[in-house]
Amino acid sequence: MLLVNPLSRADGSLRFGVTVTKKIGNAVARNRMKRRFRALLRELLPAHGIAGADHVLIGRENGVERDFALLRSELGQALSRAAAGKGDPPRKPGGKSGGKPGTRRGPPREPKPAYGR
Repeated sequence: MLLVNPLSRADGSLRFGVTVTKKIGNAVARNRMKRRFRALLRELLPAHGIAGADHVLIGRENGVERDFALLRSELGQALSRAAAGKGDPPRKPGGKSGGKPGTRRGPPREPKPAYGR
């Protein structure tokens, strides 16, 4: 997944970040995915990145096993879509699930009474 924040840097410099969750696998698998993403970004961002934007790649499942050439073409397509303004619309804060498991949405609860008082 590629996230682009186009209005973040007035000086026109390109920045990128990579994040991979623990759901992907152990540290070896996550670091391998991050190395592959950084190599792709260093190759493609100078030519296809959006000036002044922050580009963030988020590692998803099967990213480690994907062919490097396929990842390169998919990232190139995603960057060209972002440059043309054809990206997905911004999502609401909190995402679909609403946060961590066990967290509650809605109005705040009344505080519990202290024991022994």
